[in-house]
Amino acid sequence: MQDEHTALDIVQDSMMKLTEKYAHKPPAELPPLFQRILQNKIRDYYRRQKSRSLWVTLFSAFMPASSEKDTDEYSDIPESLSLAQDFDQKNNPGTAAEQSQLIELISKALETLPPRQREAFLLRYWEEMDVSETAKIMDCSEGSVKTHCSRATHTLAAILEGKGVKR
Repeated sequence: MQDEHTALDIVQDSMMKLTEKYAHKPPAELPPLFQRILQNKIRDYYRRQKSRSLWVTLFSAFMPASSEKDTDEYSDIPESLSLAQDFDQKNNPGTAAEQSQLIELISKALETLPPRQREAFLLRYWEEMDVSETAKIMDCSEGSVKTHCSRATHTLAAILEGKGVKR
């Protein structure tokens, strides 16, 4: 892990989960449990980074660099991805048209997702919440969040690939 702060956060999250879930266990059983929890947290982190980097890279390509950040913390991706009115006129008009079309495809694809999948996807990858935060907000298990996100990601990728969008 390159970022020391992220590594420390993962270790801290692992310790918290160990104390919350396994405080009743004998001390001799705690080291292997902690190792397993830590391994799972690290895997979750890299899995989340892989998925997030795909979507964030795709979405950020359409965000104008000079625009102010949207102040509405509950804004939806399609609204946030609108091309700015002061879009740099020096850009290739063909590129701007392609971006506009892609934004429209993403917006329509998001609308086709079931509500729970859309909610999980937006919370995890757009709002950058972790699995436990998303589970609390959605009032479901962490496993359900992972399932909803995985299904949403695969569905969106299939829809976009079906429309000719390549990764």
